[in-house]
Amino acid sequence: MPGTWSGEERETGGGQAHSPTACMRNPNGCRMVKTFQAYLPNKCHRTYSCVHCRAHLANHDELISKSFQGSQGRAYLFNSVVNVGCGPAEERVLLTGLHAVADIYCECCKTTLGWKYEHAFESSQKYKEGKYIIELAHMIKDNGWD
Repeated sequence: MPGTWSGEERETGGGQAHSPTACMRNPNGCRMVKTFQAYLPNKCHRTYSCVHCRAHLANHDELISKSFQGSQGRAYLFNSVVNVGCGPAEERVLLTGLHAVADIYCECCKTTLGWKYEHAFESSQKYKEGKYIIELAHMIKDNGWD
């Protein structure tokens, strides 16, 4: 069962390279398996990573907009992300109106990073559905930024 010390974690990401599986035992002697971490391909020279654990989060080519506001300051809108888990969706009134959003967190260190837009109630906001917000406070630029 995912999330338990003795359970197997399933592989994340489709067709991407993963780190080796780390198999250890907790203090109770139960076997635990580290979650696989998705790495963005080397061709993605500009990537964004979690500031807390350096897990890859997004390729710069997936960036849609830098003009968003999160609860902790500026935030970026991405088309797709990796190494991110999603909580349950809930309705929230944001600066641009009512949306159904789900908090997203880093699969590696469990830090809340931002949210995923599940549903936009206003037609002008529909372009956000299925997209991800990551707050700048939780990510850093990696690989090939000048």
